[in-house]
Amino acid sequence: MRGSLEKFSTLVEALQELPTIGKKSATRLAYHMLMKDSFVGMKISHAIEDALGTLKKCSACGGMSEDELCYICSDERRDATMLCIVENAKDILLLEENGLFDGKYFVLESLEEFNVTHLVELVNHGIEEVIFALTPSISNDAVILYIEDKLRGYNLNFSKIAQGVPTGVSLENIDILSLTRALEDRVHI
Repeated sequence: MRGSLEKFSTLVEALQELPTIGKKSATRLAYHMLMKDSFVGMKISHAIEDALGTLKKCSACGGMSEDELCYICSDERRDATMLCIVENAKDILLLEENGLFDGKYFVLESLEEFNVTHLVELVNHGIEEVIFALTPSISNDAVILYIEDKLRGYNLNFSKIAQGVPTGVSLENIDILSLTRALEDRVHI
């Protein structure tokens, strides 16, 4: 197949680089875009090209934007006293899609790229509470402690998203860290 369908194989390999797309799915997608509905393939191609040429990081929060500032950082109606620290820009999309938060954001990405000076600038603009919306893990707990230490001199309230046992899941299917946290952070009724 390599010699006679090299371009098809290249497309399949490119699609396989996407998260959760294996060889079977990549082959199915490539076949559909090329042989069943080439209009869809062209539409996807143009949408990717347009997005790559337009989207960039927001200069304030690090989220996705088509302008210097994203629509969230530009919105003066948002609660400027709350700052939600997330791991990546995709997390902002999830929170916004569900209308779960009405404050400002700060995308962490990685500690290697972490700019404490930029975070301090944001905090100096009226932030009263910093909310950590990070995936529960020991390493992220260390990140939280690190950031709290860097912001210790400011009059801030710190909180993090609740964690524990998801609704409808039996205890035997819960990892020990989540179960421990659920017991430690139990709610009195």
